Amino acid sequence: MRHKVAGAKLGRTTSHRRSLFRNMVTSIIVEERIETTVPKAKAVRPIVEKMITLGKRGDLAARRQALSYLMTREAVNKLFDTIGPRFGDRNGGYLRITRIGWQKGDGAEKAFIELLGSEKLQEEKKQKRAETRAKRAAEAKKAMEEAEAQQAAAAEEAKEDKEK
Repeated sequence: MRHKVAGAKLGRTTSHRRSLFRNMVTSIIVEERIETTVPKAKAVRPIVEKMITLGKRGDLAARRQALSYLMTREAVNKLFDTIGPRFGDRNGGYLRITRIGWQKGDGAEKAFIELLGSEKLQEEKKQKRAETRAKRAAEAKKAMEEAEAQQAAAAEEAKEDKEK
């Protein structure tokens, strides 16, 4: 029986599990949305919520606590500058876990874990990617047209040389 036994081990050693959680929390704060398995998402949710609560507090001690756990200074700055104020009037429930299907290799259930209000950021990223793709396609088309023009000029020149 697992009475009063908190936390999932996820089949990992303590150090591996701690590293996994630190990396996932940092990624969630920086990216605002990650794809993972459902047990990992459920295990990391309370840690992310504690980090956001530190971000809401905003004092030096809270910043140092967050810095001791998160992997990058960029994540700490984003936590205290944008994410903390975003959830200033909300008491908990900062994350959403959305199940998205099954993993192909081992059949594990996959999920998105994301911060509430990150939809705007996801739309901006999607739009930026679409613009980049369109720009690359236009450049590739232009390069192909130039190559065809050069090829046609070379063929015409070779034809003129044969006639002489």
